[in-house]
Amino acid sequence: MRHREILSAIAVSATLLGLAACDSARSVDSNTAGTRAYDRATGTNTSGAYPAQSDGTRANPAGTEATRALDRAAGTNTSGAYPSQRDGTAANPPGTAATRAYDRATGSNASGAYPQNQAR
Repeated sequence: MRHREILSAIAVSATLLGLAACDSARSVDSNTAGTRAYDRATGTNTSGAYPAQSDGTRANPAGTEATRALDRAAGTNTSGAYPSQRDGTAANPPGTAATRAYDRATGSNASGAYPQNQAR
């Protein structure tokens, strides 16, 4: 009977050690050539190899390169890096640059920036 308890304890210990090894290997695997290439292309720090590219650091404002590019093109603040482009601020009326352009061209108020264009 005692022999069976010892074998059971060894089996449980081996299983737990195997799971621990898999878990630590998984966290190391997040820093692969593929994730580092992704980080270089998108300006992120998924792999942990590029801490200077972490969001909110002095070298890298909030958001990714892609969302900051969207913000610059559309006049939005999706990334959080352009708070002056937030809707409703003095520097940026409601809506995006595209919806305000639409409103000016059509006489509508889809953006909310031209209440005088609303139907009476």
